[in-house]
Amino acid sequence: MGDGGPGYTIPAEFRTTLFHRKGVLAAARQSDDVNPEKLSSGSQFYIVQGRKFSDAGLDSIENLRLKRKLPPSHREVYKTLGGVPHLDQAYTVFGEVMEGLDVVDIIATEPTTRQPPDRPLKDIHIMKARLIKRKK
Repeated sequence: MGDGGPGYTIPAEFRTTLFHRKGVLAAARQSDDVNPEKLSSGSQFYIVQGRKFSDAGLDSIENLRLKRKLPPSHREVYKTLGGVPHLDQAYTVFGEVMEGLDVVDIIATEPTTRQPPDRPLKDIHIMKARLIKRKK
């Protein structure tokens, strides 16, 4: 429930086509200072909620945090759907919420401890998930 893990990590897998838009599932990991290879957790993950950005906000993230330009198609998604662009190419994206994106917003409104490790006051359970093979 937020601490520990299976005792192993997984090599990072970054793809420019996979980015931190709202609804994405990505692997958690330890910080860069103890994990410079950006190895992914063997069991912990997060679901991106994020927020919508303006062009000025995205320009700022590109210049101050990413030190690179976001593709125009990603910028459009961050402006219309939302997400967390500063995590792109730093955490492994491996899945996506395909239905029930409104549930991501509901989960995000749950009260949390507000201090590390910031976690919901009551446990939230995923009752059902299924693998959908990606179209080639």
